[in-house]
Amino acid sequence: MRELLLGIGLGLGAGVAPGALLGLVITASLRGGFPAGLRMACVPLLSDLPVVVLSIVLAGALPSALLRGLSVAGGLYVVHLGYEAFSSSRTATLPTPGEKVPAQMGKGVLVNLLNPHPWLFWITVGGPSVVAAWETGLSAAAAFLAGFYLLLVGSKVILAALVSAGRHRLSPRAYRLTLAASGLLLAGAGVWLIIQGVTG
Repeated sequence: MRELLLGIGLGLGAGVAPGALLGLVITASLRGGFPAGLRMACVPLLSDLPVVVLSIVLAGALPSALLRGLSVAGGLYVVHLGYEAFSSSRTATLPTPGEKVPAQMGKGVLVNLLNPHPWLFWITVGGPSVVAAWETGLSAAAAFLAGFYLLLVGSKVILAALVSAGRHRLSPRAYRLTLAASGLLLAGAGVWLIIQGVTG
């Protein structure tokens, strides 16, 4: 249950936090409707596999003391992401329909693979979390991954649906409140990871 909740918290925070992929989801939804936004929202399901596998392999080969250190470093990184999301929520605005965006899903995959954030997340936070959960059992590791991707992709799918239904359905104020909430959620998950690393 703990691993599922951690995955949900990190997935929701990452799903609605500002970033290249979120911008692509929003702009694709504005320009191509829900089908285009849905395809872009599902990009992590295609692009994250090599990132996750390599990160888990690296994390599994590291000594436990270094993993604890990575947990602290990852926690600090997640707190930083939470702070960035919360700070940017005060002035964040939805992209305009005219902004240039990759038209194909393949381009979205490439953007995500070249983005350093997923790599940094999985090496410092995701990989060590999966390895730690695996020590409890396969179901715990699966719960973390399921919770993470359900909310990571699901939050983007919901956002794509709202944006494609019309900008008036998601006001700037509502978007800013969503970002602020995601920032607090990320910061809380980061603090938990720091505590785990220090006390583990």
